[in-house]
Amino acid sequence: MVRHYLDEIDRWKSVIAAFDARISVLLAERERDLANLATIPGPGCLAAEIVIAETGGDMAQFASAHRLASWIGVCPGQNESAGVNRSGRTRPGNKNLKRLLGIAAMVAIRKKDSYLGVFFRRLAARRGGKRALVAVMHKLAIAIWHVLHDHAPYRELGADHFTRRDPERAMRRMIKEANSLGMTIRFEPITA
Repeated sequence: MVRHYLDEIDRWKSVIAAFDARISVLLAERERDLANLATIPGPGCLAAEIVIAETGGDMAQFASAHRLASWIGVCPGQNESAGVNRSGRTRPGNKNLKRLLGIAAMVAIRKKDSYLGVFFRRLAARRGGKRALVAVMHKLAIAIWHVLHDHAPYRELGADHFTRRDPERAMRRMIKEANSLGMTIRFEPITA
């Protein structure tokens, strides 16, 4: 019985190897796009192959990055009537890519010193973890569109992006946090 199961495992390994060889032949002209997609934090080489397979790799069919996010189904929902906001569920879309982006987002937010990790933690503090995860999925979909549209690798913004973007806001946040602890902070510019 054990020999039968070991033979079955070997047979399935050979089938998987044959499919992998066929996939690599089909994606031979997309090596540059696969390498660029692998630079995005979260998705790996297998995820890059799935993105190319599901979208076709040609972003001309999507007029903008937000159209791709809408097609995947990771754009924020909008349900407002008479000034009352109701549940903004995500729309149905490509289930394979939505599942893939969910896994990639969970991988991307684990990196503490990345833009996506900081973005997730900032948003999760205000809106909750699930909504923040969908927002990271949306960011990944936008990054995928730009990487495939511009044929350029992903450019990491860095963990200090929000501080560099608005340093005064970062100072106000630090002052507010220090005041809540009963302390005061004084900022002095550094002279070169």
